[in-house]
Amino acid sequence: MSERTTGRSDRGDRLDRASRIRALAGRVRRTPERPSTLPAAAAPEPVEPRSSLIDTAVYLDGDRVDSPDSLAGTYRALHDHPGAVGWIGLYRPDDHELASLAHEFDLHELAIEDAITAHQRPKLERYDDTLFVVLRAARYLDDVEEVEFGEVHLFVGPDFVISVRHSEAPDLSAVRRRLESNPDLLRLGPEAILYAILDRVVDGYAPVVAGLENDIDEIETEVFQGDPRVSRRIYELSREVIEFQRATRPLAAVVAALTAGFDKYGTDEELQRYLRDVEDHLTVVIEQVDGFRQLLRDILTVNATLVAQQQNEEMKALSEASIDQNEEVKRISAWAAILFAPTLIGTVYGMNFDVMPELHWHYGYPFALAMMLLVSLVLYLVFRRRGWI
Repeated sequence: MSERTTGRSDRGDRLDRASRIRALAGRVRRTPERPSTLPAAAAPEPVEPRSSLIDTAVYLDGDRVDSPDSLAGTYRALHDHPGAVGWIGLYRPDDHELASLAHEFDLHELAIEDAITAHQRPKLERYDDTLFVVLRAARYLDDVEEVEFGEVHLFVGPDFVISVRHSEAPDLSAVRRRLESNPDLLRLGPEAILYAILDRVVDGYAPVVAGLENDIDEIETEVFQGDPRVSRRIYELSREVIEFQRATRPLAAVVAALTAGFDKYGTDEELQRYLRDVEDHLTVVIEQVDGFRQLLRDILTVNATLVAQQQNEEMKALSEASIDQNEEVKRISAWAAILFAPTLIGTVYGMNFDVMPELHWHYGYPFALAMMLLVSLVLYLVFRRRGWI
């Protein structure tokens, strides 16, 4: 199956699943707008997740006031605590969970469609008062010397944050602990959670940059040592750097979009400083990755030059060996010809036929010897003149 056909098939699968989610969501009663005076028993009872719900917390004034173990419990806790912020962490949620979240928080169906599967570039989209953000995390695996990429989708609303992970990275538990240990920052609301996750993802790029830099140093050493396997390693590392660029470069546009909305959406000054710090770190990473890609291009060029030089030297050595062999063949052939002439004369006169007049000639023997010597001398002079001897 071609790559284009596969892409259409994946797209079709996502659309089919999105349709199923909309159908499921249509059977879920919409929860009244928060805050609500309805008792907890009046809250909707969607199908409860059992495996994808990683951690859920409800924060009020910077403190965790509830830790529900289900989506329904989270909805009730948010109704019971007006002004609270809920952070729901999911890992590869199923259709029922997404349908429940879509109706409870009025999530746009296009954002839900994007959250179904991974393999997207970082981006930021605004649907009314809800932000949908895609981030790509990365971590360096020392044992195999490879970069592993992860993906997290974030829904950020006025009083909620939903994080949907499709891989092990990034680890958001550390972000929770950091925020919960800093109530002043957490008190700033869902935007503080978004910026903390952004900071975690960008900080996670630093070990990757260090690992790639170490790999490039090793490759430089291998290139000048003439390791024949280095070309494959350069190619594989170049692919990882390109993939890393796809994770970092679009993220700069996401941060720029958030920065541009400071005045329009009244972002707190502390969060503005926080985001600018993230932007500075991201800029450094992008510049380093760009440098890595250019450096790998140069290394590949140098390696190709060294390989060409080595091949030229090998061809030169083969040519010199061939020339030497040709010279030896010439010498052997020349001496073989010189020795063949007297052998031929001796063979003719060694047949001992009576009808050969030279056999009974008084000067026949000296004449034969002189002929052998003369022919050999002539051949010697000819070969000598041509440089064969």
